[in-house]
Order: sequence, then C-alpha cells, then structure tokens
Amino acid sequence: MVIARSGGIYFLILIELGIFLGVYEFCDILRGRGLTPYKSLAIISSLILGLNAYFQSHLFTIITITALVISVSSAELFRRKKEEAIFHLSGTVFGVIYVGWLFSHFILLSQMPRVLEPITYKNIFGIEIRLGTSLAMLPFVLTWTNDSAAFFIGRKFGKRKFFPAISPKKTWEGVIGGGFAAILAAFIYHYLYASYLSWFDCVALGIVVGIIAPTGDLVESMIKRDVKLKDASAIIPGHGGFLDRFDSLLFTAPIIYYYLRFFAVR
Repeated sequence: MVIARSGGIYFLILIELGIFLGVYEFCDILRGRGLTPYKSLAIISSLILGLNAYFQSHLFTIITITALVISVSSAELFRRKKEEAIFHLSGTVFGVIYVGWLFSHFILLSQMPRVLEPITYKNIFGIEIRLGTSLAMLPFVLTWTNDSAAFFIGRKFGKRKFFPAISPKKTWEGVIGGGFAAILAAFIYHYLYASYLSWFDCVALGIVVGIIAPTGDLVESMIKRDVKLKDASAIIPGHGGFLDRFDSLLFTAPIIYYYLRFFAVR
C-alpha cells in the first residue's frame, strides 16, 4: 500500500518484480510438463512489456510481442530435438502474455492519470488521494474481497459444485457470495478512495469481478492440474507460489482497467 501510494518508479519496480517471479514460476511449471520454454526470452520480454506500460508505449508493446514471436521461432530452429516445437513456442509466448502482459495492467492503472489528467482529491476524511494509487489498488480490494468472501461463504454454506472437473471445492454459493461482497467492497471503496465511481460502476465492477476472479483461479488450477501440481511453487511459505496468490488478479486487473479507461474515469 505504501509503495502503491508512492507510485511512479517504486510501483513499477514492485510490479516488475511480480512479473519476474510469475514468469519464472510459469516456465518451471512448463518444465514439469516435459517442455523446455525459452525462460530468458520470456522474462526479458515480460519485463519490457511492463516498461512499455509505464511509458504508455503501445507501439513498443506491439514491437515487443512481434520480436518475441520471431525470436523464439528462430531459436527453435536450432534446437537439437525437433519434437514438440509448437508446444515449446506456444508455451513461451503464452507465458509472456498470461503473466507479463496481464500483470502489466497494474502499471497501466497506476499510469492512467497521465493519459487522462493528473488528479488528486480528498476523501471523506479529508485525506488527499492520488488517482493513480486509487486506480491501482482497486483490483486488489475487489478481488481479494471476492476471494475471501467466496472461500468463507462456500465453506459454510456451499452445496452445489461450481466447476468440479477443475476445482472440486468451489461452489455456486461461494461464487455468488463473493460477487455480492465485491459489489459491497466497491461501494465502500467509492466512499473512501474512489469518488470517480458512480453507483452503476460499483455494481458493474462487483459483478465483473465476481465472474472474472473465479475464472482466473480456475485457469491457473487447470494449468497446475495438467502438470499434477498442488501449488505453483513454494516461494511464499504456507501460501504456495506467486501465481497461486495472484491468479485471480491476472484476469481482474485488465478487465477493471479497460472498464475504467472507457467508462468510469472521465
């Protein structure tokens, strides 16, 4: 929270660290599947995507992705074993998009005032708030509220399985409860830190997070299930891997960014 409030280069470094850990972890997951992704190219490309987001450079984002596809495709020509080339290539590129690009949306959120206007305002307690900080923290607040409520409500009242083929413990009761909690969190956040949100925005964002957050979690579970892993890694003691903690945010941050960019922040 302190780093997000500081914004700028400090927030960039924090997110870039997250991108590095996430891509590194994802490449190790692919290795568990018997694949050999281009880890160095994936990490470098992902970090560059984060820098592109910081400088709001859409052209260089396109150049980075183009260069990545050409680079890994060319490198694959020189691999000694030619089997499963398409899996090595697609796994590397998907890892960059899945972690590097999606997570870069936190930087886009923080830098959004540069695109709009540099706004600072005071909340109901008279505390000055940076728009960039408010925007960047919104996905964390809504997503983690949704996840926590879904867990506890599902554990207490859950009976109907939501997606048993991928996540046997998820229930419809938990998913619906998480969505309502996200709506409530959006209204509270509006009064405390986000006066730019209307009541319609709060409801819309809560519903979107209630749908997208469990989807992000299911996608990561699907990937782990494919390689027969319980946790993506043990990088966070007692909590599994980086992707285990941020899987929902990888999906909610981009959706929240595009909603705010085109509908909410005017």
